[in-house]
Amino acid sequence: FSRQGYEDPHWQYPAAGHGHGYPYQSHQWQPAWQDDRDLRQGEPYGKSYRDQHYYRGYHPNLATGPPGKDRTQTYDSYEESYISTARREGTGEEALGSDLGEAGGQPKEPSLLLQYHESGLSSSSHELSQYIRDGADHYDPVLPGSWNVEQTGGPLVSTPTLAVPLKFPQPHVTLCFGARGHLVLACPHRPAEGQLPHVELHSLQAILRGTEEMEELQTFPGPLAREDLHKVDVMTFCQKKITTGCDLSTQRGRDSSLLWKLLVLLCRQNGSMVGSDTAELLMQDCGRQDKYKRQEDPAANLMGLMDDEWASRQPGTLDLITGEVSPIVETQAQIVEKFTKLLYYGRKKDALVWAMKNQLWGHALFLSSKMDSRTYSWVLTGFTSTLATNDPLQTLFQLMSGRIPQAALCCGDATWGDWRPHLAVMLSNKAGDTELNHRAIVTMGDTLASKGAVEAAHFCYLMADTPFGYFEAKADRMVLLGSSHRQAFSQFARAEAIQRMEIFEYCQQLRQPESFLLPFQVYKLLYASLLADHGLPAQALQYCEHISTALLRQDPAAHPVLAQQVVRLAERLKFSDPLLLEMPEQDQALEPDWLEQLRACCREWEVR
Repeated sequence: FSRQGYEDPHWQYPAAGHGHGYPYQSHQWQPAWQDDRDLRQGEPYGKSYRDQHYYRGYHPNLATGPPGKDRTQTYDSYEESYISTARREGTGEEALGSDLGEAGGQPKEPSLLLQYHESGLSSSSHELSQYIRDGADHYDPVLPGSWNVEQTGGPLVSTPTLAVPLKFPQPHVTLCFGARGHLVLACPHRPAEGQLPHVELHSLQAILRGTEEMEELQTFPGPLAREDLHKVDVMTFCQKKITTGCDLSTQRGRDSSLLWKLLVLLCRQNGSMVGSDTAELLMQDCGRQDKYKRQEDPAANLMGLMDDEWASRQPGTLDLITGEVSPIVETQAQIVEKFTKLLYYGRKKDALVWAMKNQLWGHALFLSSKMDSRTYSWVLTGFTSTLATNDPLQTLFQLMSGRIPQAALCCGDATWGDWRPHLAVMLSNKAGDTELNHRAIVTMGDTLASKGAVEAAHFCYLMADTPFGYFEAKADRMVLLGSSHRQAFSQFARAEAIQRMEIFEYCQQLRQPESFLLPFQVYKLLYASLLADHGLPAQALQYCEHISTALLRQDPAAHPVLAQQVVRLAERLKFSDPLLLEMPEQDQALEPDWLEQLRACCREWEVR
């Protein structure tokens, strides 16, 4: 038959002139796959290409025949008929040999099968179909003429057509995930052999029972906006998280525990708190407070005294003013008495030096405050120089002096110790400048965030009432409570972070029932999808309802993609609603009001 400029991968055979290595003799031929050995490997084929799967998969017309007749006999008659028909059509020579075409002055390109043979590939049409499958998919050759009983001398055989190789030669299991928490399995079966299909339904909740992810989802009492929830359940969940999920031996574990304790405090006090409440919470775990090293004797050069002048005021020396010898060991009363005597003689500067040397800072500060401002600053600097750099008192005095405390810029470092006492002193002693207090706390949060202390930074941001942002806006300080949005999304949007954020939103709703966090609604939808994937469709549908309620309070057109995704998920999960299942069959087409309203808003937005 005419190839019309292309090769048929299933029916091409080498020319008769190239008979070396092939079982062709004269004008009779047999398919190469009936040979006893593989031409490429020299190993016997066995019965791999003669079984029913091969004949059915690639040559379905060869799979049928009269009972008791060997398939190879049927195939031999098929081959002879094929050759005789090709010869009658005048194209058999082209199909069987390229030497005839060359004699006619038309050089023929070597057969594609021959090219594979010469390159060392097997001549099996099963293997060739794997190499030239793309060409076979677009070409469906039809043999010229038709077959009948007279031509074959045997039983009636249908018109041969090229069978495209099956993608899966053996029956296999197919599966899909149902919307109501089912895993649907279609088991292997052979309908041609009379086997009935077998479909299995498995509960994902039962399959995943006992896994860490399933336990995390089932222990959370969400959604928290439902009416039958009591806040004690939320507080119990937080306490369990502190006990089991926080390693208090590490700084990060203590910071995470602090966030959970803050949520417990907010839940107990219905979402409201004051600075002293937070300061008490911060100092709960600071029982082993760091001992800040203080300078007992301030340096003489800080006070502006020369070495000889400072030595003249040491114990055991003669006081030229009073004419008395200073005792080696002085009591508190003797120190105050000498301070008073110096003032008798009008020696204010000497009295200030004596008070500063003997830690009478109250006397020194009061006296200097009644003198000029330069002297007051001098005494104040002498007082603060006795404090350690990381002493919380330094933070307080710097804040009250109208400056951003040094601790806000250096906290989180090992040399600075714990950051919580510094935040506690700023929250409990707010200066008159509200903007300065806000800036100092936010600066401390930024410093902690830059050093990887995300939970500690978010605690500071909450104290400064920093708003929540979006994942794409990397400049925003918070998106999910306790999780950094500067990492990969799969690590950022963890179930624990979403749960913690939902508890914070719930605490806000205890104070203002109509409030909600709009940027957080998309993570609720993500959590609902996670519940559906783990076989908890009823809870997932409740989340969809609460998201819809929040969107309908606003303009859903402002967030069209979120609204459409909620509708799409809710339509798949709506039959998990027990109320809908209890309806009569004629009423089961009804949908919840919130779903109809949200869908109507989406359609209105699309029309607009």
